Amino acid sequence: MRTKPLLIFVLFIGILTSYAFISHNNDTTNPFVVVLDAGHGGKDGGKYHKGLKESDIALSITLKVGAILEKDPNFKVIYTRKTDVFVNLFERGAIANRADADLFVSIHCNAHNSQAHGAETFVLGLHANERNMEVAKKENEVIFLEDNYEENYAGYDPDSPESFIGLSILQAEYLDQSIMLAGLIQNNFVNKLKRKDRSVKQAGFIVLHQSYMPSVLIETGFLTNKKEGAYLNSKKGQNDMASSIADAVKSYRKNLALATSDAQNPVITQDEIEEAIESTEEKIYEGVIFKVQLAASSRKLEPKPYNFKGLEEITWNKEDTLYKYYYGETSDYNKIQLMKTYAREKGYPSSYVVAFRNGEKVKLADVLSDEPQ
Repeated sequence: MRTKPLLIFVLFIGILTSYAFISHNNDTTNPFVVVLDAGHGGKDGGKYHKGLKESDIALSITLKVGAILEKDPNFKVIYTRKTDVFVNLFERGAIANRADADLFVSIHCNAHNSQAHGAETFVLGLHANERNMEVAKKENEVIFLEDNYEENYAGYDPDSPESFIGLSILQAEYLDQSIMLAGLIQNNFVNKLKRKDRSVKQAGFIVLHQSYMPSVLIETGFLTNKKEGAYLNSKKGQNDMASSIADAVKSYRKNLALATSDAQNPVITQDEIEEAIESTEEKIYEGVIFKVQLAASSRKLEPKPYNFKGLEEITWNKEDTLYKYYYGETSDYNKIQLMKTYAREKGYPSSYVVAFRNGEKVKLADVLSDEPQ
């Protein structure tokens, strides 16, 4: 069922307003960090239509959003790119993670083989329908332009909804906040700019999965629509879109300030991970052991939870002069993906999955190229 942004807006304002009567401590000394991601760039121009280039228009709107927010001392803006350069999808999320950002906002333009028009804003989720899946696939296929994509996105198949098993486990903790921001953005597009409402939607965008905070992806409009393409390519259109997005981010921050500490900072728990593992289909690779590599150090640490931010099931190997520490041990690839998600939430944002066969580390991409049992 389609949910109107105005309804989302009203519901969340009502919920958050009720929090105003609850005592809470709000840290107003630190700036609110927003990572702005201009879609595509460099060798990936995104969508083209009659001289219109998505990467250029997305960058222009993104820089304008940033310029508005940077005038407010409450905000700190970080850009994944400020020029026409190519940035890997996993690095875009990593930029936000390293900054411990409060929001991740990715800005794009749409295209279609018809005169479709209107704006839509996505949050991370499984593809609700074929159209959402097609939009996500087109954005995600950029990974094939990246070096070493087999390792960086091991096991991911843009054509398969099953590739997103586990992708939204952590983001589910922030889903309410992501939907609230998406609703505020759509509300501004529709009510202030009179753009056609294509609503708030869920789809499996890799760039949203890579970031560990509330995140949205905005499709500002269709370059393939004669009027809308010209509007997005104009100074007025770009200023309008940027102002609407920046105003929504400011409103989001004000609304969030009313929420309780738990609502502001959701935390995934061990119980939630275990429940997700129980409910996720197994993907067993016989003769292979997957682990999550947490860290490498010249120091030898006892494999106890107090040394690893509460994580259990810790093992280690010594390779040359380094001790390498691992979390988990399973032949189920879906399970280890969920454990990696939990490890990143617990404070290991650079952790990744490694594979062993007969006690020897092997290339993960080679393992995943074989069909599971």
